[in-house]
Amino acid sequence: MSDFIPPAKPIIGDDEREAVDRVLRSGMVAQGPEVAAFEAEFSAHFVQGRPAVAVNSGTAGLHLGLLAAGVGPGDEVIVPSFTFAATGNSVALTGATPVFVDIEPDTFTLDPDAVAAAVTSKTRGVLPVHLYGHPARMRELEALAAATGIALYEDAAQAHGAALDGRPVGTFGEFAMFSLYPTKNMTSGEGGMVSTATDETARMVKLLRNQGMERQYENEVIGFNARMTDIHAAIGRVQLTKVDGWTKTRQDNAAFLDANLRGVVVPPVADTAVHVYHQYTVRVPEDRDGFVKALKEEYSVGAGVYYPIPNHRLPSLAHFAPGVELPETERAAREVVSLPVHPSLSQNDLERIVAAVNAVAGAGA
Repeated sequence: MSDFIPPAKPIIGDDEREAVDRVLRSGMVAQGPEVAAFEAEFSAHFVQGRPAVAVNSGTAGLHLGLLAAGVGPGDEVIVPSFTFAATGNSVALTGATPVFVDIEPDTFTLDPDAVAAAVTSKTRGVLPVHLYGHPARMRELEALAAATGIALYEDAAQAHGAALDGRPVGTFGEFAMFSLYPTKNMTSGEGGMVSTATDETARMVKLLRNQGMERQYENEVIGFNARMTDIHAAIGRVQLTKVDGWTKTRQDNAAFLDANLRGVVVPPVADTAVHVYHQYTVRVPEDRDGFVKALKEEYSVGAGVYYPIPNHRLPSLAHFAPGVELPETERAAREVVSLPVHPSLSQNDLERIVAAVNAVAGAGA
């Protein structure tokens, strides 16, 4: 049997190892100068110089961003159900209520019409997810937020470098969160980055990540320990110098798959969008789970399902959505398959993926 092609593969090289070793030799391994440098470099690279605050996970970034934006008990925040549970969890952790609405069938991102229908007097904001690396319909959501007076936030966990109409994601909302988990388009090992529209919001995120302190032992608010270490920041700084090349490779790999796959519905891209392909997600309308099993067992090609259970059906979050029906979300959860698209793939790997998918889909290889 051929070597297994994994659905994702973090790239950690000698440069990252040397950066970690440099920090270890310095003796400063907690949050320090590497974190500050990483924040400045990330800000310049991805969010046009907006303030950026490093934290120890993407989930922490969402949670602290929402708290810094004033979200709390009695508020509602509109979110997609078709996403990782961290989105809904983060809203719930503030004491607010996540309101789950449906997605568009093409991009798997929030349907602006569904958002508009869900706005109530309790709505504090809307939190779109740039799922799989494709930007959400931010122009429509911006207009809706302006018209209704609600806030706009961004879950950009999977979307480093994605853009809409030439404007990078992470620059639309009151805050945005980028994940730095190992399987993301770049990593710090673990971590997240929060970009904010104002220095005031950034300061509050910094307070919340550090037990409410700006100056030692002068706790201004009740906070958390959500600090990033210099070890993680050093890895992230190296990855930041490589991520553009990796993104181009992801886009090239996606173009090859688009041109050669048969028997599945390949991911469309909006006309003015830049997709960074954290995932290359196709639809398999019939027997998705059998399709994934056959790829692995017969062809040694890995594939992922993100996400098989929508947030509003999860035992932990279902009580927020009694009786809610989201047909496009449910259909996506039944049909989606994410194929390997990561920059470690060789041309032979890509050809094997195409041959396997076409064979299993019944289109021939």
